Amino acid sequence: MTALSSLNVVLLAGGVGGARLAEGLINLPNISLSVICNIGDDEEFHGLHVSPDVDTMIYTLSNNINRSQGWGVKNDKYRALAILEKLGNEAWMSLGDSDFGLHIYRSNRLKLGHSLSEITYDIARAFNVPASIILPTNNLVPTMVRIDEGWISFQQYFVKRRCEPKVLDLNYKNVSKAQPNPNAILALETADVIVLAPSNPFLSLLPILSIPGIKSTIILNKKIPKIAVSPLIAGRAVKGPADKLMAELGFTPDNSTISRLYRDFLNVLIIDHKDTSKLVLEEGEKIEIRSTDILIDSIEKKINFASFIIETAKEFGSKT
Repeated sequence: MTALSSLNVVLLAGGVGGARLAEGLINLPNISLSVICNIGDDEEFHGLHVSPDVDTMIYTLSNNINRSQGWGVKNDKYRALAILEKLGNEAWMSLGDSDFGLHIYRSNRLKLGHSLSEITYDIARAFNVPASIILPTNNLVPTMVRIDEGWISFQQYFVKRRCEPKVLDLNYKNVSKAQPNPNAILALETADVIVLAPSNPFLSLLPILSIPGIKSTIILNKKIPKIAVSPLIAGRAVKGPADKLMAELGFTPDNSTISRLYRDFLNVLIIDHKDTSKLVLEEGEKIEIRSTDILIDSIEKKINFASFIIETAKEFGSKT
């Protein structure tokens, strides 16, 4: 890796963990950050298109996030949702009044024929987000979850059912037919570092990597470091159902599994310092392991961890 005035960092992310890492990265000097956000959890509510992972990223990086819950808008009210519930609508998806305003804007633009990616660009710019928020595709690729009763949407599983049903299978609907967003491909081709956030592999990152052209572009960019952050500490998810889901799908919830999920391109896996002695890589696996405190629950920890990632990238890049 050569010395650059500004390092182009591309982060693949979804959920609260991804937003926390992005927040650390934007607070580093000489970093140009692009975030390729998961849209597999997008769904329609009350006639409006909702993009939860994208909105969490935008709210976090613009300092509008409700930090006590990690999603939604700070100091939001829920009067519109209360009226909808009074009128007999299901209200299990908690959408605040400010949140509704964003979804109305997005949905109106979609009806006018604008692409989801250009709408997202305009929203991020209006919110003064200091990073490029990029969608992996403009196609709808909803993550579907199979439980005993049959297939349900991700949001029905995650929010309505609170991740309680046993997951029998996952399907990224229509993903094989999706067209990659050219902006996502360009970002990956011109990146100096590609980072996979400590997001749920099956619900946030594989939905991105399964879009045709995304993983192959990462693989072809051979000269740059590709770094993943584990979402697990001592076999448990830092946040969300990653460990439960992995076990139900037949995977051991540990860092060895995380490394195998990304082995086609991964150079470095960052794990928590508590887990170093427990990691067993397959014979011939060339992934390097780095360990540190990966629990980033304060702005200081986010910045320090982001610095650790960049220093790791520079160290690995100097070898190539």
